[in-house]
Amino acid sequence: MTNLAWLGKQSRPLAWILGLVLLIAATGCDRSAKAAKTTEAPPPTPVIVADVVERAVPIYREYTARTEAVPTIEVRARVAGVLEEVLFKEGSEVKAGQTLFVIQREEYAAQLETARAQLAKAQADLTRARDTSVVERVRATLNQRKADLGKAQQDVNRYRPLVQARAIPQQDLDTALSQEKVAQAGVEAEEATLKDAELAQRTQIQLSEAAVNSAKAAITQAQLNVDYTTVKSPITGVVGKVQVDRGNLVGKADPTLLATVSAIDPIYADFPIAEVDYMKLAARIKLDPSGRVQGEAPTISLLLADGSVFPHKGRVVFVDRAVDAKTGTISVRASFPNPEKIVRPGQFGRVRGVVEERSKAVLVPQRAVMDQQGTKVVYVVGSDNKVVMKPVTLDERIDDSTIVTAGLASGERVIVDGMQKVRPGMQVKPEQATPRAPAAAPGAPAPPAPAQPAAPKSGKPASGG
Repeated sequence: MTNLAWLGKQSRPLAWILGLVLLIAATGCDRSAKAAKTTEAPPPTPVIVADVVERAVPIYREYTARTEAVPTIEVRARVAGVLEEVLFKEGSEVKAGQTLFVIQREEYAAQLETARAQLAKAQADLTRARDTSVVERVRATLNQRKADLGKAQQDVNRYRPLVQARAIPQQDLDTALSQEKVAQAGVEAEEATLKDAELAQRTQIQLSEAAVNSAKAAITQAQLNVDYTTVKSPITGVVGKVQVDRGNLVGKADPTLLATVSAIDPIYADFPIAEVDYMKLAARIKLDPSGRVQGEAPTISLLLADGSVFPHKGRVVFVDRAVDAKTGTISVRASFPNPEKIVRPGQFGRVRGVVEERSKAVLVPQRAVMDQQGTKVVYVVGSDNKVVMKPVTLDERIDDSTIVTAGLASGERVIVDGMQKVRPGMQVKPEQATPRAPAAAPGAPAPPAPAQPAAPKSGKPASGG
Protein backbone atom coordinates (compact mmCIF):
# COMPACT_ATOMS: atom_id res chain seq x y z
CA MET A 1 0.00 0.00 0.00
CA THR A 2 2.81 2.29 0.85
CA ASN A 3 4.59 1.50 -2.42
CA LEU A 4 1.47 2.29 -4.41
CA ALA A 5 1.06 5.71 -2.74
CA TRP A 6 4.64 6.52 -3.37
CA LEU A 7 4.29 5.53 -7.03
CA GLY A 8 1.21 7.78 -7.42
CA LYS A 9 3.08 10.77 -6.03
CA GLN A 10 5.97 10.21 -8.46
CA SER A 11 3.67 9.96 -11.56
CA ARG A 12 2.04 13.39 -11.11
CA PRO A 13 5.12 15.46 -12.14
CA LEU A 14 5.53 13.24 -15.16
CA ALA A 15 1.98 13.98 -16.25
CA TRP A 16 2.56 17.65 -15.82
CA ILE A 17 5.71 17.54 -17.92
CA LEU A 18 3.95 15.52 -20.60
CA GLY A 19 1.07 18.07 -20.76
CA LEU A 20 3.52 20.96 -21.06
CA VAL A 21 5.30 19.27 -23.95
CA LEU A 22 2.00 18.70 -25.75
CA LEU A 23 1.01 22.39 -25.25
CA ILE A 24 4.32 23.63 -26.68
CA ALA A 25 3.92 21.35 -29.68
CA ALA A 26 0.39 22.64 -30.31
CA THR A 27 1.57 26.25 -30.08
CA GLY A 28 4.34 25.58 -32.57
CA CYS A 29 1.85 24.09 -34.99
CA ASP A 30 -0.39 27.15 -34.72
CA ARG A 31 2.52 29.52 -35.36
CA SER A 32 3.59 27.48 -38.35
CA ALA A 33 0.07 27.71 -39.77
CA LYS A 34 0.03 31.48 -39.32
CA ALA A 35 3.47 31.87 -40.90
CA ALA A 36 2.28 29.85 -43.86
CA LYS A 37 -0.68 32.16 -44.26
CA THR A 38 1.51 35.30 -44.16
CA THR A 39 3.59 34.05 -47.03
CA GLU A 40 0.52 33.97 -49.26
CA ALA A 41 0.12 37.04 -51.68
CA PRO A 42 -2.34 39.65 -50.29
CA PRO A 43 -5.38 40.57 -52.43
CA PRO A 44 -5.12 43.75 -54.63
CA THR A 45 -5.93 46.96 -52.74
CA PRO A 46 -9.17 48.59 -53.97
CA VAL A 47 -8.80 52.23 -55.04
CA ILE A 48 -10.98 54.81 -56.78
CA VAL A 49 -9.60 56.20 -60.03
CA ALA A 50 -10.62 58.98 -62.40
CA ASP A 51 -9.65 59.66 -65.99
CA VAL A 52 -7.41 62.52 -67.05
CA VAL A 53 -9.39 64.46 -69.67
CA GLU A 54 -8.57 67.07 -72.29
CA ARG A 55 -11.09 69.78 -73.15
CA ALA A 56 -11.55 73.50 -73.73
CA VAL A 57 -11.89 75.47 -70.49
CA PRO A 58 -12.24 79.17 -69.63
CA ILE A 59 -9.73 80.72 -67.25
CA TYR A 60 -11.44 82.81 -64.59
CA ARG A 61 -10.03 85.48 -62.33
CA GLU A 62 -11.50 87.18 -59.30
CA TYR A 63 -10.61 90.70 -58.16
CA THR A 64 -11.59 92.81 -55.21
CA ALA A 65 -13.86 95.61 -56.39
CA ARG A 66 -15.62 98.66 -55.02
CA THR A 67 -18.84 99.99 -56.45
CA GLU A 68 -19.08 103.55 -57.70
CA ALA A 69 -22.02 105.70 -58.80
CA VAL A 70 -21.39 107.76 -61.91
CA PRO A 71 -22.30 110.54 -61.87
CA THR A 72 -22.43 111.51 -58.20
CA ILE A 73 -23.29 115.18 -57.73
CA GLU A 74 -23.17 117.33 -54.62
CA VAL A 75 -26.20 119.62 -54.44
CA ARG A 76 -25.09 122.98 -52.98
CA ALA A 77 -26.65 126.34 -52.18
CA ARG A 78 -25.51 128.86 -54.80
CA VAL A 79 -27.06 131.91 -53.11
CA ALA A 80 -27.13 133.01 -49.50
CA GLY A 81 -30.39 132.80 -47.62
CA VAL A 82 -32.50 130.94 -45.11
CA LEU A 83 -33.42 127.38 -46.09
CA GLU A 84 -37.22 127.44 -46.10
CA GLU A 85 -38.32 124.06 -47.51
CA VAL A 86 -37.04 120.51 -47.99
CA LEU A 87 -39.24 118.81 -50.58
CA PHE A 88 -38.00 115.21 -50.71
CA LYS A 89 -37.59 112.14 -48.54
CA GLU A 90 -34.07 111.09 -47.68
CA GLY A 91 -32.92 107.99 -49.54
CA SER A 92 -35.66 108.23 -52.15
CA GLU A 93 -35.30 108.31 -55.91
CA VAL A 94 -35.55 111.77 -57.49
CA LYS A 95 -35.89 112.83 -61.10
CA ALA A 96 -33.78 115.31 -63.03
CA GLY A 97 -35.25 118.80 -62.56
CA GLN A 98 -37.20 117.87 -59.42
CA THR A 99 -37.23 120.61 -56.76
CA LEU A 100 -35.33 119.53 -53.65
CA PHE A 101 -34.90 122.72 -51.59
CA VAL A 102 -36.35 126.24 -51.49
CA ILE A 103 -34.26 129.18 -50.19
CA GLN A 104 -35.80 132.52 -49.15
CA ARG A 105 -36.28 134.48 -52.38
CA GLU A 106 -37.84 137.88 -51.54
CA GLU A 107 -34.51 139.72 -51.48
CA TYR A 108 -33.52 138.36 -54.89
CA ALA A 109 -36.95 139.09 -56.36
CA ALA A 110 -36.54 142.73 -55.27
CA GLN A 111 -33.10 142.86 -56.88
CA LEU A 112 -34.64 141.58 -60.09
CA GLU A 113 -37.23 144.37 -60.12
CA THR A 114 -34.53 146.96 -59.46
CA ALA A 115 -32.49 145.64 -62.39
CA ARG A 116 -35.54 145.83 -64.64
CA ALA A 117 -36.13 149.48 -63.64
CA GLN A 118 -32.50 150.32 -64.36
CA LEU A 119 -32.87 148.76 -67.79
CA ALA A 120 -35.94 150.89 -68.53
CA LYS A 121 -34.06 154.07 -67.52
CA ALA A 122 -31.01 153.09 -69.60
CA GLN A 123 -33.21 152.44 -72.63
CA ALA A 124 -34.86 155.86 -72.19
CA ASP A 125 -31.45 157.53 -71.97
CA LEU A 126 -30.40 155.74 -75.12
CA THR A 127 -33.48 156.98 -76.95
CA ARG A 128 -32.74 160.54 -75.87
CA ALA A 129 -29.08 160.19 -76.86
CA ARG A 130 -30.10 159.12 -80.31
CA ASP A 131 -32.24 162.27 -80.77
CA THR A 132 -30.58 164.41 -83.50
CA SER A 133 -32.50 167.64 -82.90
CA VAL A 134 -29.58 169.39 -81.17
CA VAL A 135 -27.18 168.50 -83.96
CA GLU A 136 -29.71 169.59 -86.57
CA ARG A 137 -30.10 173.00 -84.92
CA VAL A 138 -26.34 173.51 -84.91
CA ARG A 139 -26.18 172.38 -88.54
CA ALA A 140 -28.94 174.89 -89.47
CA THR A 141 -27.05 177.71 -87.74
CA LEU A 142 -23.92 176.68 -89.65
CA ASN A 143 -25.81 176.88 -92.92
CA GLN A 144 -27.02 180.34 -92.00
CA ARG A 145 -23.45 181.44 -91.23
CA LYS A 146 -22.33 180.06 -94.59
CA ALA A 147 -25.08 182.05 -96.30
CA ASP A 148 -23.98 185.23 -94.52
CA LEU A 149 -20.42 184.53 -95.62
CA GLY A 150 -21.54 184.12 -99.21
CA LYS A 151 -23.43 187.43 -99.17
CA ALA A 152 -20.40 189.20 -97.67
CA GLN A 153 -18.15 187.75 -100.36
CA GLN A 154 -20.56 188.92 -103.06
CA ASP A 155 -20.56 192.43 -101.59
CA VAL A 156 -16.76 192.51 -101.62
CA ASN A 157 -16.63 191.30 -105.19
CA ARG A 158 -19.19 193.88 -106.29
CA TYR A 159 -17.67 196.85 -104.38
CA ARG A 160 -14.06 196.28 -105.45
CA PRO A 161 -14.50 197.31 -109.16
CA LEU A 162 -16.77 200.16 -108.16
CA VAL A 163 -14.13 201.55 -105.80
CA GLN A 164 -11.54 201.25 -108.54
CA ALA A 165 -13.89 203.20 -110.86
CA ARG A 166 -14.43 205.70 -108.02
CA ALA A 167 -18.12 205.04 -108.26
CA ILE A 168 -18.42 204.43 -104.50
CA PRO A 169 -16.29 205.48 -101.60
CA GLN A 170 -13.47 203.24 -100.24
CA GLN A 171 -15.27 203.06 -96.94
CA ASP A 172 -18.02 200.88 -98.39
CA LEU A 173 -15.45 198.34 -99.61
CA ASP A 174 -13.72 198.31 -96.22
CA THR A 175 -17.05 197.72 -94.53
CA ALA A 176 -17.81 194.80 -96.89
CA LEU A 177 -14.37 193.28 -96.24
CA SER A 178 -14.96 193.49 -92.48
CA GLN A 179 -18.35 191.82 -92.80
CA GLU A 180 -16.76 189.02 -94.89
CA LYS A 181 -14.24 188.29 -92.15
CA VAL A 182 -16.95 188.30 -89.50
CA ALA A 183 -19.04 185.85 -91.57
CA GLN A 184 -16.00 183.58 -92.11
CA ALA A 185 -15.36 183.46 -88.36
CA GLY A 186 -19.02 182.68 -87.74
CA VAL A 187 -18.86 179.74 -90.15
CA GLU A 188 -15.74 178.33 -88.52
CA ALA A 189 -17.28 178.71 -85.05
CA GLU A 190 -20.47 176.88 -86.07
CA GLU A 191 -18.45 174.10 -87.72
CA ALA A 192 -16.61 173.59 -84.41
CA THR A 193 -19.92 173.67 -82.54
CA LEU A 194 -21.35 171.05 -84.93
CA LYS A 195 -18.36 168.74 -84.36
CA ASP A 196 -18.76 169.10 -80.60
CA ALA A 197 -22.48 168.32 -80.84
CA GLU A 198 -21.91 165.24 -83.01
CA LEU A 199 -19.13 163.99 -80.67
CA ALA A 200 -21.32 164.56 -77.63
CA GLN A 201 -24.17 162.66 -79.25
CA ARG A 202 -21.98 159.69 -80.18
CA THR A 203 -20.52 159.59 -76.67
CA GLN A 204 -23.96 159.75 -75.09
CA ILE A 205 -25.23 156.98 -77.36
CA GLN A 206 -22.30 154.74 -76.41
CA LEU A 207 -22.77 155.44 -72.72
CA SER A 208 -26.48 154.76 -72.98
CA GLU A 209 -25.91 151.53 -74.88
CA ALA A 210 -23.40 150.44 -72.21
CA ALA A 211 -25.93 151.26 -69.52
CA VAL A 212 -28.55 149.19 -71.35
CA ASN A 213 -26.19 146.21 -71.61
CA SER A 214 -25.23 146.55 -67.95
CA ALA A 215 -28.87 146.66 -66.96
CA LYS A 216 -29.57 143.54 -69.04
CA ALA A 217 -26.68 141.73 -67.36
CA ALA A 218 -27.98 142.80 -63.96
CA ILE A 219 -31.39 141.37 -64.88
CA THR A 220 -29.77 138.10 -65.96
CA GLN A 221 -27.82 137.84 -62.70
CA ALA A 222 -30.86 138.78 -60.65
CA GLN A 223 -32.95 136.21 -62.50
CA LEU A 224 -30.28 133.56 -61.87
CA ASN A 225 -30.28 134.39 -58.16
CA VAL A 226 -34.04 134.04 -58.09
CA ASP A 227 -33.78 130.71 -59.90
CA TYR A 228 -31.03 129.54 -57.53
CA THR A 229 -33.39 129.93 -54.61
CA THR A 230 -35.16 126.86 -56.01
CA VAL A 231 -32.60 124.04 -55.78
CA LYS A 232 -33.33 121.22 -58.25
CA SER A 233 -31.83 117.79 -58.80
CA PRO A 234 -29.41 117.88 -61.75
CA ILE A 235 -29.79 114.15 -62.47
CA THR A 236 -32.08 111.20 -61.91
CA GLY A 237 -30.85 109.09 -59.03
CA VAL A 238 -31.03 108.38 -55.31
CA VAL A 239 -30.69 111.34 -52.96
CA GLY A 240 -28.82 110.97 -49.70
CA LYS A 241 -29.16 112.49 -46.25
CA VAL A 242 -30.11 116.16 -45.80
CA GLN A 243 -26.97 117.95 -44.63
CA VAL A 244 -28.65 121.17 -43.40
CA ASP A 245 -31.92 121.40 -41.51
CA ARG A 246 -34.67 123.78 -42.54
CA GLY A 247 -34.37 127.28 -41.05
CA ASN A 248 -30.58 127.51 -41.23
CA LEU A 249 -28.69 130.17 -43.16
CA VAL A 250 -26.93 128.61 -46.14
CA GLY A 251 -24.57 129.83 -48.85
CA LYS A 252 -23.28 132.82 -46.89
CA ALA A 253 -19.52 132.25 -47.03
CA ASP A 254 -19.33 129.39 -49.52
CA PRO A 255 -21.71 127.09 -51.39
CA THR A 256 -23.19 124.99 -48.58
CA LEU A 257 -23.57 121.25 -49.22
CA LEU A 258 -27.26 120.40 -48.95
CA ALA A 259 -27.39 116.78 -50.19
CA THR A 260 -25.79 114.34 -52.62
CA VAL A 261 -27.49 112.63 -55.56
CA SER A 262 -26.07 109.51 -57.20
CA ALA A 263 -27.16 107.73 -60.36
CA ILE A 264 -27.03 104.03 -59.42
CA ASP A 265 -28.55 102.41 -62.51
CA PRO A 266 -26.23 101.32 -63.95
CA ILE A 267 -23.79 100.86 -61.09
CA TYR A 268 -20.06 100.69 -61.74
CA ALA A 269 -17.39 98.50 -60.14
CA ASP A 270 -13.77 99.63 -60.08
CA PHE A 271 -11.07 97.01 -59.59
CA PRO A 272 -7.32 96.67 -60.24
CA ILE A 273 -5.99 93.75 -62.25
CA ALA A 274 -2.46 92.47 -62.59
CA GLU A 275 -0.49 93.45 -65.65
CA VAL A 276 -0.25 89.79 -66.72
CA ASP A 277 -4.02 89.38 -66.61
CA TYR A 278 -4.49 92.65 -68.46
CA MET A 279 -2.37 91.38 -71.32
CA LYS A 280 -4.67 88.35 -71.59
CA LEU A 281 -7.80 90.46 -71.29
CA ALA A 282 -6.62 93.10 -73.77
CA ALA A 283 -6.73 90.57 -76.58
CA ARG A 284 -10.47 90.07 -75.94
CA ILE A 285 -11.54 93.72 -75.82
CA LYS A 286 -11.10 96.68 -78.15
CA LEU A 287 -10.25 100.11 -76.78
CA ASP A 288 -10.48 103.51 -78.40
CA PRO A 289 -7.65 106.07 -77.96
CA SER A 290 -9.24 107.35 -74.73
CA GLY A 291 -9.34 103.90 -73.15
CA ARG A 292 -13.08 103.38 -73.62
CA VAL A 293 -14.25 99.95 -74.68
CA GLN A 294 -15.64 99.63 -78.19
CA GLY A 295 -18.26 97.05 -79.09
CA GLU A 296 -19.30 94.17 -76.86
CA ALA A 297 -16.87 93.39 -74.03
CA PRO A 298 -16.75 90.03 -72.18
CA THR A 299 -19.36 89.62 -69.44
CA ILE A 300 -18.35 89.83 -65.78
CA SER A 301 -20.07 88.54 -62.62
CA LEU A 302 -20.30 90.52 -59.38
CA LEU A 303 -20.06 88.67 -56.06
CA LEU A 304 -21.45 90.68 -53.16
CA ALA A 305 -20.15 90.87 -49.61
CA ASP A 306 -22.57 88.21 -48.34
CA GLY A 307 -21.30 85.72 -50.92
CA SER A 308 -24.35 86.02 -53.18
CA VAL A 309 -23.97 86.52 -56.92
CA PHE A 310 -25.50 89.68 -58.34
CA PRO A 311 -28.15 88.54 -60.85
CA HIS A 312 -27.14 90.97 -63.60
CA LYS A 313 -24.01 90.51 -65.69
CA GLY A 314 -21.68 93.42 -66.33
CA ARG A 315 -19.22 94.46 -68.99
CA VAL A 316 -15.90 96.27 -68.99
CA VAL A 317 -16.44 99.89 -70.05
CA PHE A 318 -13.13 101.54 -69.19
CA VAL A 319 -9.45 100.68 -68.81
CA ASP A 320 -7.12 103.23 -67.27
CA ARG A 321 -4.43 104.83 -69.40
CA ALA A 322 -1.41 103.40 -67.54
CA VAL A 323 -0.20 100.67 -65.20
CA ASP A 324 0.55 101.75 -61.64
CA ALA A 325 4.31 101.37 -61.30
CA LYS A 326 4.06 100.83 -57.52
CA THR A 327 1.54 97.99 -57.56
CA GLY A 328 1.95 96.59 -61.07
CA THR A 329 -1.82 96.80 -61.64
CA ILE A 330 -4.10 98.73 -63.96
CA SER A 331 -7.54 100.06 -63.02
CA VAL A 332 -10.57 98.68 -64.82
CA ARG A 333 -14.23 99.73 -64.58
CA ALA A 334 -17.21 97.50 -65.30
CA SER A 335 -20.85 98.54 -65.66
CA PHE A 336 -23.71 96.48 -64.19
CA PRO A 337 -27.47 97.03 -64.69
CA ASN A 338 -29.03 97.82 -61.32
CA PRO A 339 -32.78 98.24 -61.90
CA GLU A 340 -33.70 97.00 -58.41
CA LYS A 341 -31.30 99.54 -56.83
CA ILE A 342 -29.85 96.75 -54.67
CA VAL A 343 -26.20 97.67 -55.08
CA ARG A 344 -25.22 101.05 -53.66
CA PRO A 345 -22.04 103.11 -54.07
CA GLY A 346 -19.12 102.23 -51.82
CA GLN A 347 -19.88 98.51 -51.45
CA PHE A 348 -17.03 96.01 -51.50
CA GLY A 349 -17.30 92.84 -53.51
CA ARG A 350 -15.50 90.70 -56.05
CA VAL A 351 -15.75 90.61 -59.80
CA ARG A 352 -15.24 87.36 -61.66
CA GLY A 353 -14.62 87.04 -65.36
CA VAL A 354 -12.90 85.04 -68.07
CA VAL A 355 -9.46 86.36 -68.99
CA GLU A 356 -8.65 83.68 -71.60
CA GLU A 357 -9.83 80.43 -73.20
CA ARG A 358 -7.68 77.26 -73.16
CA SER A 359 -8.65 75.14 -76.16
CA LYS A 360 -6.81 71.93 -75.16
CA ALA A 361 -6.35 71.83 -71.42
CA VAL A 362 -5.37 68.56 -69.67
CA LEU A 363 -7.39 68.31 -66.44
CA VAL A 364 -6.71 66.16 -63.38
CA PRO A 365 -8.98 66.01 -60.29
CA GLN A 366 -7.66 68.21 -57.54
CA ARG A 367 -7.99 65.48 -54.91
CA ALA A 368 -5.59 63.25 -56.90
CA VAL A 369 -2.69 65.68 -56.40
CA MET A 370 -0.36 65.23 -53.44
CA ASP A 371 2.57 67.25 -52.18
CA GLN A 372 5.77 65.27 -51.67
CA GLN A 373 8.72 67.30 -50.42
CA GLY A 374 7.61 70.34 -52.37
CA THR A 375 6.85 68.41 -55.56
CA LYS A 376 3.34 67.81 -56.82
CA VAL A 377 2.78 64.13 -57.62
CA VAL A 378 -0.08 61.80 -58.59
CA TYR A 379 -0.49 58.03 -58.51
CA VAL A 380 -1.24 56.68 -61.98
CA VAL A 381 -2.75 53.23 -62.49
CA GLY A 382 -1.34 51.59 -65.62
CA SER A 383 -2.97 49.09 -67.94
CA ASP A 384 -1.60 46.27 -65.72
CA ASN A 385 -3.28 47.86 -62.66
CA LYS A 386 0.08 48.67 -61.09
CA VAL A 387 0.71 52.02 -59.40
CA VAL A 388 3.20 54.48 -60.83
CA MET A 389 4.01 57.79 -59.11
CA LYS A 390 4.45 60.70 -61.51
CA PRO A 391 5.51 64.30 -60.77
CA VAL A 392 3.28 66.88 -62.46
CA THR A 393 3.41 70.59 -63.26
CA LEU A 394 0.17 72.39 -62.40
CA ASP A 395 -1.33 75.58 -63.72
CA GLU A 396 -4.83 77.00 -63.24
CA ARG A 397 -7.49 75.44 -61.04
CA ILE A 398 -10.85 74.88 -62.73
CA ASP A 399 -13.61 74.08 -60.21
CA ASP A 400 -12.54 70.74 -58.61
CA SER A 401 -9.87 70.03 -61.26
CA THR A 402 -6.47 71.46 -62.10
CA ILE A 403 -4.79 72.06 -65.44
CA VAL A 404 -1.65 69.96 -65.89
CA THR A 405 0.99 71.36 -68.20
CA ALA A 406 3.47 68.49 -67.86
CA GLY A 407 3.56 64.93 -66.48
CA LEU A 408 0.18 63.54 -67.60
CA ALA A 409 -1.65 62.84 -70.84
CA SER A 410 -5.31 62.59 -71.65
CA GLY A 411 -6.79 59.12 -70.95
CA GLU A 412 -4.51 58.16 -68.07
CA ARG A 413 -6.09 56.99 -64.81
CA VAL A 414 -5.16 58.63 -61.53
CA ILE A 415 -6.07 57.54 -58.00
CA VAL A 416 -8.46 59.96 -56.33
CA ASP A 417 -9.22 57.89 -53.21
CA GLY A 418 -7.04 55.36 -51.39
CA MET A 419 -3.65 56.99 -52.04
CA GLN A 420 -2.62 56.45 -48.42
CA LYS A 421 -2.80 52.67 -48.86
CA VAL A 422 -0.70 52.28 -51.99
CA ARG A 423 2.91 52.52 -52.96
CA PRO A 424 4.60 52.64 -56.38
CA GLY A 425 4.64 49.18 -57.97
CA MET A 426 1.69 47.81 -55.98
CA GLN A 427 -1.10 45.86 -57.67
CA VAL A 428 -4.46 47.57 -57.10
CA LYS A 429 -8.07 46.94 -57.90
CA PRO A 430 -9.28 50.17 -59.61
CA GLU A 431 -12.89 51.28 -59.51
CA GLN A 432 -14.06 54.15 -61.71
CA ALA A 433 -15.06 57.28 -59.83
CA THR A 434 -18.74 58.23 -60.03
CA PRO A 435 -20.75 61.05 -58.47
CA ARG A 436 -21.29 58.66 -55.53
CA ALA A 437 -17.62 57.70 -55.32
CA PRO A 438 -16.92 59.75 -52.16
CA ALA A 439 -19.69 57.86 -50.30
CA ALA A 440 -18.52 54.43 -51.55
CA ALA A 441 -14.85 55.02 -50.87
CA PRO A 442 -15.00 54.53 -47.07
CA GLY A 443 -16.61 51.07 -47.58
CA ALA A 444 -13.91 49.85 -49.94
CA PRO A 445 -11.56 48.44 -47.29
CA ALA A 446 -14.43 46.85 -45.33
CA PRO A 447 -14.27 43.33 -46.93
CA PRO A 448 -10.84 42.42 -45.43
CA ALA A 449 -12.07 43.27 -41.92
CA PRO A 450 -14.22 40.10 -41.38
CA ALA A 451 -11.29 37.90 -42.54
CA GLN A 452 -9.23 38.79 -39.43
CA PRO A 453 -11.52 37.15 -36.82
CA ALA A 454 -11.84 34.09 -39.11
CA ALA A 455 -8.19 33.16 -38.49
CA PRO A 456 -8.65 32.33 -34.80
CA LYS A 457 -11.67 30.16 -35.62
CA SER A 458 -9.60 28.06 -38.01
CA GLY A 459 -6.83 27.80 -35.44
CA LYS A 460 -8.95 26.49 -32.56
CA PRO A 461 -9.36 23.00 -33.98
CA ALA A 462 -5.61 22.83 -34.58
CA SER A 463 -4.89 23.70 -30.97
CA GLY A 464 -7.54 21.25 -29.80
CA GLY A 465 -6.09 18.47 -31.91
